Amino acid sequence: MEVCSLEAIHDDVVKKVKIKMPNDDDLLKLSDLYKAMGDLTRIRILSALVHSEMCVCDLAALLEMTQSAISHQLRVLRQAHLVNYRKEGKVVYYSLDDDHIKMLYEQGLVHVLHQH
Repeated sequence: MEVCSLEAIHDDVVKKVKIKMPNDDDLLKLSDLYKAMGDLTRIRILSALVHSEMCVCDLAALLEMTQSAISHQLRVLRQAHLVNYRKEGKVVYYSLDDDHIKMLYEQGLVHVLHQH
């Protein structure tokens, strides 16, 4: 294994990059965002919501899961600000929080499909 004998070989590069890097709090939030997306059930839910706003019952039917399991995962996605909800009478409809979430999903999928 190669080991650097100096603290920083290219001090100018290190300084330039350090200025541009987000602070650790923001990077932790980004890490949490990807953790929330990093579950098969949750990414399946996001995949469905890319195409349409849906209620828990419809998501459960689509994904062949219980409403309870879907609700649990939606709670995680809501806490991560990945999905929003609105109530219409007794029915709660879920959608992606904003276009950034759709973009994150779509860009990730393009990356995965490009690897084939």
